[in-house]
Amino acid sequence: MINLLKKILNNQNSSEERENNRNLEFLCGLMIEAAYTDGQIDDSELKKIKFSLVEVFKENSNEVELILKNAMKNKNNSKSLHHYTSYINKNFSDDKKLLLIESLWEIVLSDGEVHDFESNLIRRLAGLLYISDVNSGNARKRALDKLSN
Repeated sequence: MINLLKKILNNQNSSEERENNRNLEFLCGLMIEAAYTDGQIDDSELKKIKFSLVEVFKENSNEVELILKNAMKNKNNSKSLHHYTSYINKNFSDDKKLLLIESLWEIVLSDGEVHDFESNLIRRLAGLLYISDVNSGNARKRALDKLSN
């Protein structure tokens, strides 16, 4: 009986871990996609991605490193925005989606310039994630405030 309970609990933990890793993969993939929209990813953008995943989304820093390396290797095999947003809409709360948009603004603003492709991508993502233009604009303002401090 005890072994059966251990097995059930271990399966629940491994299921939760798989779900957390999947969430991290989607967050990381989308952040890499946003950073790479201008055709390059610089160190400031990578640092901001790592910071956002660890500090804002409370992910494990070792797992972030591994998944980020994998995402960087696969950045040229980009997925459709629908691939990311459909998963995020099903699995993330509205608050977490708003945090994601704010983090994406911080990432694209971190290199000191915003390309039209980058701002267009975030506007499209906000729409696909059912975030209003007002909330997305407020997220951009918060990101600018953070970067100016």
